[in-house]
Amino acid sequence: MKKLLLLGGARYAIPVIEEAHKLDCKVITCDYLPENIAHRYSDGYENVSIIDKEAVLATAQKLNIDGIMSFACDPGVLTAAYVAEIMGLSNVGPYESVCILQNKNKFREFLRSNGFRVPYSITVLNADDALARVNEFDYPVIVKPTDSAGSKGVTKVDSSDQIKMAVEIALNQSIVGECIIEEFLESKDYPSDSECFSVEGKLVFDSWSAQHFDPYCGNPFTPAGFTWQPSISEENRNELKTELQRLISLLKMQTSIYNVEARETRDGKAYIMEVSPRGGGNRLAEMLGHVTGVNLIEASVKAALGYDMAPFMFDYSLDNSWAEIILHSRKNGRYKGLSISDRLEKAVIEKDLWVNVGDEIESFSGANKAIGTLVMRFEDFDLMNRVMDNPDEYINIEVE
Repeated sequence: MKKLLLLGGARYAIPVIEEAHKLDCKVITCDYLPENIAHRYSDGYENVSIIDKEAVLATAQKLNIDGIMSFACDPGVLTAAYVAEIMGLSNVGPYESVCILQNKNKFREFLRSNGFRVPYSITVLNADDALARVNEFDYPVIVKPTDSAGSKGVTKVDSSDQIKMAVEIALNQSIVGECIIEEFLESKDYPSDSECFSVEGKLVFDSWSAQHFDPYCGNPFTPAGFTWQPSISEENRNELKTELQRLISLLKMQTSIYNVEARETRDGKAYIMEVSPRGGGNRLAEMLGHVTGVNLIEASVKAALGYDMAPFMFDYSLDNSWAEIILHSRKNGRYKGLSISDRLEKAVIEKDLWVNVGDEIESFSGANKAIGTLVMRFEDFDLMNRVMDNPDEYINIEVE
């Protein structure tokens, strides 16, 4: 029986465990939070910090694993690539390439030096560094940690007098203690956050979504919903696909899922914003199973275990009637209940609620503050658009 070491124990790991079990594979989960829900589903648990590369390597060697993954768990991506490279296991790509993809500063520099379209940015280690360079930008700018995902620590800054606080917020969410200040690119319509997949360096699956946001929550840059009716033009989607393949080739990436963020700006230009060699949060790979019929979680598990991916079918036809809402609160308090209008209820396929009445919940300041998801399928696309643009008219989360 093969053994898979899965970094992280959040609920997004559960579908990975289930797919591995279908392959008769033993799954050992690993992090420093024994109470995390996915540990209840795995075959073993190791209490080791997933950002401690050497400790995870020692654990992997002790267990004599056959594969390692960090799926929808950004802090473990570097560690998984490091361990795989040292142990000679199937890997998403060279460790140094993963280091570039996982650090916003390194990634921006790589894009810039290789002729990709990229916004102007600088990296700073403290607020004083930032204050000394406030005049280098036209405002607004976006400030974010170089090594954090889930929109944690991200702030839009409209004037130089807001820089200090924004930098402090970003640094507080950074493991390595650095943040990036970047030209803010206004999307023409909806930016995209979805999954892609490469096999032996060839991009074999690409997808593009429309991200929706809640401007009234704790962090208006945290995705609050998704449809797979991309507003990015077909011409720009084709350009992004070409550029993504060029990026994968330059970095010598191999077989991997990628969480890809992209946008089309008001002047009609397309930008690759983020590429991380892992499954995205917010159940994106699960949703794409509905939207495309392609099981990207199965593909990711098989890739990590060294399966021959040639027989795997990535061809699909798009069913864009599916949508997802990330349930969240706009304020701190106790959860009292969820109500859904009759008009929307008939479109709800799955209601996945992660809290109970009376639980303390927090304002939606990052993806980790979500309280559940709604998976929906619409016959009426006008209704879909109204729900996604104005969810408050159809969904009420009661908090006291």
